[in-house]
Amino acid sequence: MNSVRKYLGIIWLLLGLYAGYFSITSVGVPKFQSGLAGNTSDMVFGIIMLFILTPIIVGALFTFGYYALSNDYDQ
Repeated sequence: MNSVRKYLGIIWLLLGLYAGYFSITSVGVPKFQSGLAGNTSDMVFGIIMLFILTPIIVGALFTFGYYALSNDYDQ
């Protein structure tokens, strides 16, 4: 079971990297740029996505991955 946790820890870390990349390049920056063009609701969503949600999501995934790799979930 511990080896499964280690593999899942790697998956959590990779998922954190992908989620950060996706949320910045596909959601946050395009919404922010369309907000600069005049759509203020898109700008608000882009700011929330870039500066609030992305660090929370990536930090949580990295934390779970780190704990899984460092055997903090041993029984």
